[in-house]
Amino acid sequence: MVSIVSICPGSIAEAEGILPGDRLISINGHPIRDVLDYRFYLAERAVSLEVERQGERITVSFRKQEYDDIGLEFETPLMDRKRSCANKCVFCFVDQLPPGMRKTLYFKDDDDRLSFLHGNYVTLTNLNDRDVERLITMHISPINVSVHTTNPELRVKMMGNRRAGKVLSYLDRFAEAGIDLCTQIVLCKGFNDGEELDRSMRDLAKLYPALRSCAIVPVGLTRYREGLCPLQMFDAAESAAVIEQVNRFGDACKQKYGTRLFYCADELYVKAGLPLPDEDYYEDYSQIQNGVGMLTSMAAEFGFAMEDLSESLSAFRPPRTVSIVTGVAAFDLIDRMAKQMEQCVAGLTVHVYRIINHFFGETVTVAGLLTGQDVAAQLKDQPLGDELLYPETMLRADGAVFLDDMTPEELSAKLGVPVRACPGDGDAFVRAVLGI
Repeated sequence: MVSIVSICPGSIAEAEGILPGDRLISINGHPIRDVLDYRFYLAERAVSLEVERQGERITVSFRKQEYDDIGLEFETPLMDRKRSCANKCVFCFVDQLPPGMRKTLYFKDDDDRLSFLHGNYVTLTNLNDRDVERLITMHISPINVSVHTTNPELRVKMMGNRRAGKVLSYLDRFAEAGIDLCTQIVLCKGFNDGEELDRSMRDLAKLYPALRSCAIVPVGLTRYREGLCPLQMFDAAESAAVIEQVNRFGDACKQKYGTRLFYCADELYVKAGLPLPDEDYYEDYSQIQNGVGMLTSMAAEFGFAMEDLSESLSAFRPPRTVSIVTGVAAFDLIDRMAKQMEQCVAGLTVHVYRIINHFFGETVTVAGLLTGQDVAAQLKDQPLGDELLYPETMLRADGAVFLDDMTPEELSAKLGVPVRACPGDGDAFVRAVLGI
């Protein structure tokens, strides 16, 4: 049973007399334990809802439109506690966090329900046969899976979980059931690269057409690795070799299946000093949230926005001087776009600042892991103009704060200039730079 904490005004639940404090028992005879059960069984048009109120069971029946919500609010979005990760991965980023940060950052989730709700990646080690059957019955698709390697023994070693190899069989069961799979491989030098990467790509390709895509992402290492498994970053030549290896296999998949399936994260291209592929290469950008094609997509959107610049300029009020902060990985692209805007817009001055990640370590180059304190320290006494723009990804999803708990308001006070989050798409970038 799940406790109902509130009822939305004007909702079906309110009309049917459901009250806060009632405990939801079942929908159409099916016991409800979490959000997956709730959403799946509530999709019917004819609904029989059973609740418990002060020890008495009450049943209400009604009709509604398919998939319509009925207005029940629960204590948590999952209607249950998050499932924590049972693995001890050699590359776990959470294990590399410094002490003293807020508790929520140290929680490792590995929850199939969050994969359904928010696109989180899961390792499958928290699932049992009953869970798998439920996902298949409900046809939850796609499922995002952190595979890392298809070698069972190596997966056990890398993930520190004796079930890590066995649960790889769930991939076959999902594929046979017609459930789409989005996968990722966090690539660790000397572990799952080289021949092991070839093996993983071959094994995963056999799951096509259920396999939609696989992102090859280099391991992220912070400066807080004392006592952890020794890992090394890929250098420029090694990054280029990984890209060549993945693209060679992706070319074969493109010829065989009509889709590449396997893509390297932008980070590898930046590290290798190689130009990013064009838009056609990324097809439908299925792995963009994994940092695959993000820079190419932003550049393309920026190009379209610049073609329509005259419309945006109608709201522009010169003169304007604006500053932008970004990480090392995206700096060249952001700087190039800023210079193009300066050339096209009279009265516009743009300063772009590359922020080095001293908080986590200089090997961490993505903008989403920058902290407020690094921005504040590195922009002290720098000309900032009318406004400072920072990447929206710097803000945590659980609140309007940076990773180090500094708020945008505190950053603004430290620098003496208004600050504003800038979304990662090209059109929003143009509008933010113009101040509209």
